[in-house]
Amino acid sequence: MADPTPTQVRDFIAAGLSCEHLEVEGDGRHFFATIVCSAFTGKLRVARHQMVYAALGDRMREEIHALSMKTLTPAEWAAQATPATPSHH
Repeated sequence: MADPTPTQVRDFIAAGLSCEHLEVEGDGRHFFATIVCSAFTGKLRVARHQMVYAALGDRMREEIHALSMKTLTPAEWAAQATPATPSHH
């Protein structure tokens, strides 16, 4: 079986989790995903990762060898996307 592409991994996650923003980079074996999902609100990082693994199901064991992820709520994503304003003293 061919290694999955970042687009396929993105589609796998999107099929199981309703995301506001989803970005996946990788080389077929190691992937990095930025996942923004309102379902993450109020959940610890471990629980968020478990939700992503559940969305991937058996593919996580069989096809995807390494997945690093940044899991954010829409509010966290917005806060991160806002550039810090430099302070003038």
